Amino acid sequence: MSVTGSHLKDLDYSVVQQCMHCGMCLPTCPTYDATRIERNSPRGRIALMRAIADDRLEPTRAFADEMYFCLGCLACMTACPAGVNYAELFEHARAAAEQSGVFNSPRRSLIRGFTLRWLFLDLHRLHLVGRALRLYQQLGLQALLRRSGLLRWLPPRLRELEAMTPPIQEAFSADLIAPVTAAVGQRKFRVAMLVGCAQDLIFSDINRDTVEVLARHGCEVVTPPAQFCCGSLHAHNGEWALAQQLARRQIDQFPPEQFDAIITNAGGCGSHLKHFAKLLAEDPRYAPRAELWDRKVKDIHEWLAAIGIQAPAGPQPPRTVTYHESCHLCHGQKITAQPRLVLRAIPNLRLVELPESNWCCGSAGIYNLVQPEMANRLLERKLQHIRSTRAPIVATGNPGCLLQLVNGARAAGVPLRVVHPVTLLAEAYRAGERPDDTLNL
Repeated sequence: MSVTGSHLKDLDYSVVQQCMHCGMCLPTCPTYDATRIERNSPRGRIALMRAIADDRLEPTRAFADEMYFCLGCLACMTACPAGVNYAELFEHARAAAEQSGVFNSPRRSLIRGFTLRWLFLDLHRLHLVGRALRLYQQLGLQALLRRSGLLRWLPPRLRELEAMTPPIQEAFSADLIAPVTAAVGQRKFRVAMLVGCAQDLIFSDINRDTVEVLARHGCEVVTPPAQFCCGSLHAHNGEWALAQQLARRQIDQFPPEQFDAIITNAGGCGSHLKHFAKLLAEDPRYAPRAELWDRKVKDIHEWLAAIGIQAPAGPQPPRTVTYHESCHLCHGQKITAQPRLVLRAIPNLRLVELPESNWCCGSAGIYNLVQPEMANRLLERKLQHIRSTRAPIVATGNPGCLLQLVNGARAAGVPLRVVHPVTLLAEAYRAGERPDDTLNL
């Protein structure tokens, strides 16, 4: 589809009309479950999209608000018997909302310009902001501000946003991981490692753990120090042209023909990264390479399960863990068994199934920033289920979910460790080895 055309009107009509209005999606939709209003359901939203595609409705402010009230969790796609590609519809609907200009305001343009069009287009800029925030935290200024009582004079929403400020890692991925990490023992595979944006700033230790686990499985790991955003944030927020631009950069930096796999450890990013062929379908130069790219991108759990997970050796401490499924990992990528296989490969680890494990936690990209009321309702529901398992550790495979659960547990005073499954696996390898066997990256 041309970026200058109408996103919904120019979309392949078979995608728009595929919904049978059967209602199987309704019980799986968190927003419909909360409101019981038809327009807040996938079926209702698709009806609005189809009305625009049929020229029976223009993209109004009400339409745009509805598209941004949707979490984009894709649970409806798992439930749909007709195989409706809601992910594609959802992205084009948000792009149509942005294209219409109904949201235009100087304040919103400034925020989107700074974040989507400047900050997340260059990892160096993101690191610059990250270093400033890290200095603010390390100097104790954040703690001082919180103790001073000055925050109570801020509007409630700003107080909430300040409380959600993530701790920035002392070292970013490039400081922890060499550009090329040799395989342990015989090299079986050559893979690329995507460090991500938020993952790099907040959870760079997970990236290091991922590379360590890959190396222990016979993978030579290529991790360039200067990487780009994958573009999922842009695609999910109506910036179609920028998402295409970032997709091209990814393909240029990681030529898919040079690797056995391109590894991501972030469920939300991975769901987007596997659909570059759709994104670049009308680009004659990149379309063939994008198809190969889609086949090479693998979530870390998916890749480990495919090549065979090596069980850690030696004595392991007893641990009880429950597992929360990232929406885009389970509904977008259909990866559900593999993370459980990773966890069950760890000796002495007891996995307790989480009720509603695939129900959204409310993070949903930046949903918890723009729709805080609904996000908090979903977070409390998730925390109640986690508490019911009595597990002191919850594992999840997406940085947004990790941060949402960390913040939620802290605010609720719940002593909970929130961790990526690959980190638990890396820790188990280290626990079971002799000191002189320690792997250095």
